[in-house]
Amino acid sequence: MTVVEQMLQRYALNTHEDRTHALREVMQEIALAGLNRAGFFAKAAFYGGTCLRIFHGLPRFSEDLDFSLLKADANFSMEPYFKTLQAEFAAFGFEVEITAKQKTATTAIASAFLKSNSSVYDLHVTGQKTMKIKFEVDTDPPLGFVTEEKLLIQPYSFYVKCFSLPDLFAGKMHALLYRKWKNRVKGRDWFDFEWYVRMGCPLHLAHLGERVRQSGDLASVTLNQEEFTEMLQARIRALNVDSARQDVVRFIKDAAPLHLWSQDYFLQLGAMIVFK
Repeated sequence: MTVVEQMLQRYALNTHEDRTHALREVMQEIALAGLNRAGFFAKAAFYGGTCLRIFHGLPRFSEDLDFSLLKADANFSMEPYFKTLQAEFAAFGFEVEITAKQKTATTAIASAFLKSNSSVYDLHVTGQKTMKIKFEVDTDPPLGFVTEEKLLIQPYSFYVKCFSLPDLFAGKMHALLYRKWKNRVKGRDWFDFEWYVRMGCPLHLAHLGERVRQSGDLASVTLNQEEFTEMLQARIRALNVDSARQDVVRFIKDAAPLHLWSQDYFLQLGAMIVFK
């Protein structure tokens, strides 16, 4: 049995979608291993939904790998890490092509894409031709966050520098409050919000304030609890709950708890937030 096959044994692979989600997560973990081997985490930290999924057991799958530099670097490029990433995937039977997307003048996010057409992929994801993992690195990060070393034991044991949970919560609340998806609703934000509150995770309000100010959504010097609560309540009252459910349902195993979702439910969750 190969290492990848062993990693896939952790999942219940009952449907084609199950296999797709599981293999993507295995590839994400191999990517983290390659980045660690390349020394990437000396300059950056892992955050976002996939970080929450892999290291904290968030019960939904996540597609992208999101990273933040530890300090701003307008000239940062992921390209020096590509060779080691390709070698890491090759060691586990994957052929990958990595393409860097050019940054525009309006973003401080550097992106990269990995596409896989390997025999292991064909074996476990029948009928799927390619799989894409998007890497994004915030090259001008809002500061004031704390990191911690988290152990991953698959595909082998290594450490990944991650945002602490209160700072992960701050990043999620920034996305929930200000994400611009035109007419769409990212229900995954609301699913994660519910998870943070249920877990009793404190929200690092100062780091959220840094994020909000940097994005130009708040002019005041500090963000206080009252301002945050007012913004969250306004966002909840404008929420299309049905659209939120539709977005998240394909990323979770059990959709039954989503029936509880309502504006009133989220308002009550908001009142339970603990601040750091």
